[in-house]
Amino acid sequence: MRIFELLSLDGPATATGLSERVGQNTGTVSWHLRHLAEHGFIEEETGRGTKRERWWRRADATHELNMADFRDQPDSRGSLSVYLHELVQQYFDRVTNYISEDWDDAWRNAGTVADWPDLRLTPEQLAALNAELMAVVARHTPAPDAPPAPGALPVVVQLQSFPRHKHGNS
Repeated sequence: MRIFELLSLDGPATATGLSERVGQNTGTVSWHLRHLAEHGFIEEETGRGTKRERWWRRADATHELNMADFRDQPDSRGSLSVYLHELVQQYFDRVTNYISEDWDDAWRNAGTVADWPDLRLTPEQLAALNAELMAVVARHTPAPDAPPAPGALPVVVQLQSFPRHKHGNS
């Protein structure tokens, strides 16, 4: 998952470059790269590198996980739980890295870590809220071939919205 994240966030890389970043040997990273490619998550970047040095990139395919698909498959629940735990851990790590890094005031004031714990919504309202938020992000997402604006940096937008069980007497 870390290899896939690095290819998604930072673009194409070789097994050697990735191995340095994840702290694993090149053989192990190459094995994971081949498996990610076998399942359509990544692809070799043809026309770049040599026979010995292969470049890999995230595939353009969209992968969407519908957790309801696993509700009636007890054999998959453990794997799904591990995957979701690792995914949320990656999201958490991105936030903690941002908080601990040095940013100039313009970037520090532009970023946010916020929550709204007092919403009361139905499932339909929550789905509509999520759709609206995703539409806003889509409006601000440049075309893949668009050059970045001067001074632009990669930005991560993370959204977690979910119900919680009510506790206490209120």
